[in-house]
Parts: sequence; structure tokens; C-alpha cells
Amino acid sequence: MLGVTICVAAGDNGYTDSTDATVKTASVDFPASSPNVLACGGTRLLADGTETVWGALLSKGGGATGGGISSVFPVPAFQNGVHLPPSLNPGAGAGRGVPDIAADADPQSGYQILVDGQPGVVGGTSAVAPLWAALIAILNQGLGKSVGFLTPQLYQLPATAQALKDITIGDNGGYHAGPGWDACTGLGSPIGSALLAALTGKAPSAPTKPPAKKPTKKPTKPPTKPPVKKSAKQTSVKKSAKKLASPKKRPSTRRA
Repeated sequence: MLGVTICVAAGDNGYTDSTDATVKTASVDFPASSPNVLACGGTRLLADGTETVWGALLSKGGGATGGGISSVFPVPAFQNGVHLPPSLNPGAGAGRGVPDIAADADPQSGYQILVDGQPGVVGGTSAVAPLWAALIAILNQGLGKSVGFLTPQLYQLPATAQALKDITIGDNGGYHAGPGWDACTGLGSPIGSALLAALTGKAPSAPTKPPAKKPTKKPTKPPTKPPVKKSAKQTSVKKSAKKLASPKKRPSTRRA
């Protein structure tokens, strides 16, 4: 291995990986079934944040995420200890479980694109693979180095890291979602900030709020007392007191 994560779509035609409705044999897509890649399954993302397996309209001709158990590749070491369901094919043995992870793939909740100047919305697990590739580029930037082959590391993450959202509702026509790994969405869809924190060994930091400004009080002037008006009686008493205090002039005497 070159220490590079190759993201591969798990397929858009449910558990049979076939567009022929008469086909009932369970199959997984290659190269998603290779143990040397990151197999990407699909979900449906609703406006309220609810996420389910992409596959609700499979019976009406709609698409669905691929997924299942490989009949070619054995269970890889990183899936030891994972509860893998038995293959839907009678007599088939254990094998590599597909997919590893998932993200939004339903065209009804898909990706807005611009092709030849024309806007449109697309989906499919072929959109999930580049989404995960872009996320890995961001992880590399955050780590300051290459994350290497990410697939085994995802299986080693503790549940307390909460780096992957477990998808427990829906099916792909054959396999059903449930707690933990399942053959529809793998380990779940990514929570990017928590995944970066888990890979760095740090708890995700909560967004910091700027300190609240304290309200400034305007300086208040001390109240001014109105001038006290003096009564006429007080004024006359003060004048008479001044007269008594002033010395009397003596008559001048001249010598003859």
C-alpha cells in the first residue's frame, strides 16, 4: 500500500447491483469490494437532518445504494470483530463487507452542479466517493500530514468519538440498516470536525463566542441645588448688622 485512500462508489442499484429487475442474486460492486479501498455507500438526507438509507424508491424504479457481502474477497483484518450479516445467496460463505461508510447519494437530496452552463441536481454513490475524497484532503490539511490509508482507522475509532453518524433506518432491497455496521451504509456518514478530532486524539472544540460587551454607563452629573432665595426679613437684618459694625467718624479738630 502507498498510504493513499482510494474512494470507490458502492453502486446505485441496490443489493443485486443490477438494473435488471428479474435478477435476485445478491452482488457487490468491484472495485468497492476490494479490501484496499474505501467503499462508499449512499444515504438520503432530509431537510430536518434525518438520514436514512438511499433506497426507498427502489421498487418503483429508483436507485439504491449498493452493499452486501463479497463472494470473492475474504473478510479483511480491519473487519474482524465487526458483525457482518450472512450473504443473501444460499450457501455463500463469509466475505468482505461493503460499504465501509456512506454519505448523501439520493438525487432528491443531492448535489447542485453546473454543466455547460446548465444547473442541475445529481446523486448516486459516484457523488459520495469524491465527497469523501474532499473530506480526506481537509483531514490531511488539519493533521498537517497525510492520513494514509484511512479505512482501517475508521474501524478502530471508539464509539465515544462520535465521528460517524450511525444510520439505522432503511434498506437497499435486500440488506437492512441497523445499529453498528450494516451492508447499506457501513459505519455511517461522516461528522467531519469530530473525525478530525478523533484522528488527532483531541476532543472537538466547541465554537467560541465573542465576549459579550458590558454596557457602558454614561457619567452622571451630580444634581445641582437651586439657589436659596433669601427672605426680605433676612436681608434687612444683615444690612442693619453691617451698619452697627462700621466705625463712626469723629469730628475733626483744628488748632488755632
